[in-house]
Amino acid sequence: MKKILLRFFGLIVILILAFGWIVLNPKPAFAQINTINYNNINLENRDFSHADLAGVTFVAAEMRGTNFQGANLTNAILTKGVLLKANLEGANLTGALVDRVTMDGANLKNTIFTEATLTRSRFYDAEITGADFTDALIDRYQVSLMCERADGVNPVTGMSTRDSLGCR
Repeated sequence: MKKILLRFFGLIVILILAFGWIVLNPKPAFAQINTINYNNINLENRDFSHADLAGVTFVAAEMRGTNFQGANLTNAILTKGVLLKANLEGANLTGALVDRVTMDGANLKNTIFTEATLTRSRFYDAEITGADFTDALIDRYQVSLMCERADGVNPVTGMSTRDSLGCR
């Protein structure tokens, strides 16, 4: 009986300490402090050229004609975005999540997409000269379409667009 009471008392103490820790330290474990969110917003024709947008989220944002030339979009999230005829020339999207994004007619010249996730995204008529897709995750169909027009070498990474896409 003594062991049972001792275990019960120990359990109560642990629960009180856990509850106190949660109340006194309410920050979620995966919270991103000071992150800017442009979610579900119209950003058509906005100018973000040469801006530091590392880690910023643009989920389901309307970004037709938006200028991201030379912007730092490292680890940014652009899921479900619309970037029709947007300018991303020389932008850095290393490690970015660019899932289900429409980039038809976009200027991606010299853009860095190393280690980016570009699944279910479209690049019809996009200018990809000098873009670096090294270790990026891209749908095979889009890769085959881009290989037909892949050309150039990225001036920052020195990687050829054809090699980064794995074109034959």
